[in-house]
Amino acid sequence: MNNKTKNLAERFIQYLNDENFDGAENCLDPEFKFKGVLGSRDNASVYIKDMKQMKFKYKILQAFIAGEDVCFWYQITMGEKTILASGWYEIKDEKIQSLQVLFDPRPLLNDQ
Repeated sequence: MNNKTKNLAERFIQYLNDENFDGAENCLDPEFKFKGVLGSRDNASVYIKDMKQMKFKYKILQAFIAGEDVCFWYQITMGEKTILASGWYEIKDEKIQSLQVLFDPRPLLNDQ
């Protein structure tokens, strides 16, 4: 287990939960890429700008590490809805290079 890698990804999540967006952005490579179910972003500052508006909250349930990569199984609270999701953090040179998030978007798209 690479604790340095895991700690970087966990620190990033904690910064987002604390709304410390400068700290969160410092964890990202400037050319950071995000791919999600509902869209993608190609730049650390663009991604952080969106996070400032959305103010998601994360609860990590489990972490999996392979080499420098970390995958979290977590609950993400988006406004009044909480979804179960998985996030794959690709890390290189002590910066998060990319993040891919998978989840079932139906609870966000329906009124159910």
